[in-house]
Amino acid sequence: MYKKPIKFLLMGLSIFGAATLSALPALSLAADNTIVLGAAVSLTGKYSTNGKHTKNGYDLAIKRVNELGGVKVGAKRYKLKVIYYDDESTPARGAQLAERLISQDHVKFLLGPYSSGLTKAIAPITEKYHIPMVEGNGASVSLFNKGYRYLFATLSTTEYYLKSALELLAEETKKQGKDPSSLRIAMAFENDPFSRDIRQGVLDEAKKYGMKVVVDDKLPPDLSDMTATLTKVRALKPDALLVSGHAKGAALVTRQAHEMHVRPAMIATTHCDSARIAQNQPQAAEGILCASQWDASLNYKGPWFGTASQYAQRFKKAYGYAPPYQGAESSAAVLVFVSAFQRANSLDPTKVRDAISATDMQTFYGNIKFDSTGKNIAKPMVLYQIQDGKYKVVAPTKWANAKVVYPLK
Repeated sequence: MYKKPIKFLLMGLSIFGAATLSALPALSLAADNTIVLGAAVSLTGKYSTNGKHTKNGYDLAIKRVNELGGVKVGAKRYKLKVIYYDDESTPARGAQLAERLISQDHVKFLLGPYSSGLTKAIAPITEKYHIPMVEGNGASVSLFNKGYRYLFATLSTTEYYLKSALELLAEETKKQGKDPSSLRIAMAFENDPFSRDIRQGVLDEAKKYGMKVVVDDKLPPDLSDMTATLTKVRALKPDALLVSGHAKGAALVTRQAHEMHVRPAMIATTHCDSARIAQNQPQAAEGILCASQWDASLNYKGPWFGTASQYAQRFKKAYGYAPPYQGAESSAAVLVFVSAFQRANSLDPTKVRDAISATDMQTFYGNIKFDSTGKNIAKPMVLYQIQDGKYKVVAPTKWANAKVVYPLK
């Protein structure tokens, strides 16, 4: 049934990194003092970059919790471990592996995959088995209108991702004494649930301000060339270009817009940090706005990691690069489970699910509180801009540490 040899990775107190083990029953992996979590993560395929960030975030939190004595449930303390499988960036594969984790490995608690598409494939399975899943990388709002009771997300949902870019564009336009309704917008989005939801959020926001959408394109499936879209942008000269195509899309628009000398007054995209455009394409990336769930400069603080900045230091020491928000929100998902185990005073999945739904906590990632659909309603999105090769928070103003450069030169 499985064409590739299946391996999984185990993370515990004495193991930090990837340990490849034979596929054995989960009960043989976990002693009485161990809580086993499961995760299907994109270690290969088109989402492998962000899959790596997701796994690193999980591993760092597991290591930190275990270092601090593990999880106290009643009078007993437990260490945490994770069984990982590679979903190969394929929803069908992710669903298959979720079934394996639950039915064969007997895992009772799941951490989410990377991307909305894979989360959408796995959520019906965790719901069927009444297995709580806390995820930090499936932001599609459509995940939270299906009545799922066992799905919870630490991140802000998709409709907010590029909404802040249009809000900022309107603010800057008003400062110039102009009406935002005079603005013209170009958009290019990947054809996946995550990006389609972002597109709808942008359309709704543009309508609110009376902005006109002059380009509304789909990115190519392989995310290898957006020349056709950029040729339209160069000809029509819109005021802003908004793009969502995960890490590959961010890298692509940065490179090709620079090569084609396409420079509208504002360029905003998702996944700038995971694509490392400031590091890999410093000249081309200058001035680009980036939607972000989190930034290390934010004034967030909580148990286990302390401040956002202190979390970032630990992440960089462990993995050699600054944490993108995908890593941070993944670490936060582990912390939600830790808090729920302790508050439930039980490892019964239903009781843990109820404790998760009642979560109201502060963390290095921001506040976490779930509404009745499982969405985190306590943490806003932020918008940063690459200035002099660094990511500077420019919106919302309350958390900004720099003034936006607008229009781009």
